[in-house]
Amino acid sequence: MLTHLKRLWTEEDGQGMVEYGLILALVAVVVIGALSFLGDNVAGIFEHITDEVGDETGEDFGGDGNDDG
Repeated sequence: MLTHLKRLWTEEDGQGMVEYGLILALVAVVVIGALSFLGDNVAGIFEHITDEVGDETGEDFGGDGNDDG
């Protein structure tokens, strides 16, 4: 039993996958934080882009968020 626990403690199989998982989780937290912090600015930029494209093409892309058809 003691040798089994010692081998389990020193074995490094799967360590790389755990590290990749932790890095992926950290990246996800950073992206969510950045989008939360910059979300309104990004939405404003896309709204400005759609307004400019609409002005050039003569189309009205809306922007009130309602899908009235």
